[in-house]
Amino acid sequence: MPLPAAFPTGLQSPDAFPAGLSALGHKPLVVCHNDADGLSAGAILLHALRRGGREPDVRIIGKGENAYSREFAQEIAESEAEGMIIADLGVAPALPRPDLPTILIDHHVPTGLPEGALIVSGIHDSPIPTSSLLAYRCARAAGLADGLLWLAAIGLIGDLAENDGFPEMDEARKLGITALRKAASLVNAPRRTASGDASPALDLLLKADEPKAVLSGEHEETTQLLAAKEEVKRELDEARKIGPKVVGEVALVLFSSPTQIHPLVAQAWRGRIKDRIVIAANAGYRDGYVHFAARTAADRDLLAFLAEHRPPGATEQYGNGHRLASGGALTIPDWNQFIASLGFGLETQISPEKAA
Repeated sequence: MPLPAAFPTGLQSPDAFPAGLSALGHKPLVVCHNDADGLSAGAILLHALRRGGREPDVRIIGKGENAYSREFAQEIAESEAEGMIIADLGVAPALPRPDLPTILIDHHVPTGLPEGALIVSGIHDSPIPTSSLLAYRCARAAGLADGLLWLAAIGLIGDLAENDGFPEMDEARKLGITALRKAASLVNAPRRTASGDASPALDLLLKADEPKAVLSGEHEETTQLLAAKEEVKRELDEARKIGPKVVGEVALVLFSSPTQIHPLVAQAWRGRIKDRIVIAANAGYRDGYVHFAARTAADRDLLAFLAEHRPPGATEQYGNGHRLASGGALTIPDWNQFIASLGFGLETQISPEKAA
């Protein structure tokens, strides 16, 4: 469908959100990431859309999925959505539904700027706001943000931006910083489980009206999230027993777990090996793939580093994110080629049988 003449496109501030919102129709689709930042952004947007008289649907992008993949585009090709908001899932050159008015809300380094989309990105701000904070500012610009600040704070804490100096975070501390931190940890847990199902976390964020309600147990989803957190803790305790192999500027921690703990492992070793790029690689997260997280405390651009070593078969699931926090997913043959290019030996390669 043709975009309205008043629909703002390109990189914009949250102040452009109300003008973009008017083009989304009565039944927009909200697509969000499955971590605390993405889920909080999704919850803020769903609340705002409903307050504005719309009936939004939601799709959480979960384990092994990508909002800009051919598979997702095929999935939503027949959707009855009249518009779309994609939150915390990156900014790529092509939209999954170019025929729909689309708003992108994100804080990662774009891999390209799609034509015809309103892109609310904090990438040129300092400090860079999280996607949930951008979503909150969008809702505030539309006059639809009352009582939603705590959700933005959960996203800020979940993305390790609590102490970056945002005035909204300072205001949110009055709601109880301990409860906010515990809620962020709980909401982050289910996406790391073997199932990767983060829908209970989003449901809980939508039901609760404050961080203490996330923790109180009055909603059944809290019990589900506590079980998810325990599952992740067990797997993480095992992975922490594995030490890194160091070659050149890279420290590699290779393990196998059905849970998404590789970012946690990478972050933990980043604090201990400050002069290297830490890569935590998980050969058990998804059949036929190695998922990895890259972190560094050194002055090294991980996006540039991964681009330099990009194997030919890498897809849109490789090398996105931030300068100091990136990662990806590679098929086993591509992983073996990638890790060999870094100078590691056969002991770090995965046998082809695991690709079956």
